[in-house]
Amino acid sequence: MKTVVLATGLAVLSVMIAGCGGEEWRPPNSSAAQPRTTTTAATAPGPTKDPARSGEVNVSEEIRKACHIEVPAGPAPHFDLDSTEVHPEDRAILAQVAKCFTTGPLRGRAMTLTGHADKRGEQEYNQSLGETRASNVAGYLGSLGVERSKMSATSRGELDATGTDEAGWRQDRRVDIDLVK
Repeated sequence: MKTVVLATGLAVLSVMIAGCGGEEWRPPNSSAAQPRTTTTAATAPGPTKDPARSGEVNVSEEIRKACHIEVPAGPAPHFDLDSTEVHPEDRAILAQVAKCFTTGPLRGRAMTLTGHADKRGEQEYNQSLGETRASNVAGYLGSLGVERSKMSATSRGELDATGTDEAGWRQDRRVDIDLVK
């Protein structure tokens, strides 16, 4: 419970600090040279990797089938290092998810949003980063009409990360969206 409270507090503090400007911020113990990106939209999580996913948002196969969501093929962008910004191509998919959960076949159903990070940086920081990504996606879906009570945002941080280079780390930086059974 203390970890969740700490992670949430760190996420809020990170967003507040990012909005203040100043020097470029880098994650603790990171050799990365990329600057922090300010949060501009939502991010959504879920527990399974899917090769047919789009961008940083990974919509489960169960939701894609029920909602008739087509995911573009090919390599998809994921979150940039230390970023919580959702790219426009993911916003389009999130709009389809929102429509399905507000007026479509999954109306009234609940979803989980699980944020992920790569292995670089401190474990606590990565947990908080995943939480912020998931919360941002929930916020974006909420702005499209999905009931906040039907979304649960959580983080796996770096726990499921498998990357060993930039290509692998990029796959680790995502949010999964899954249907609650």
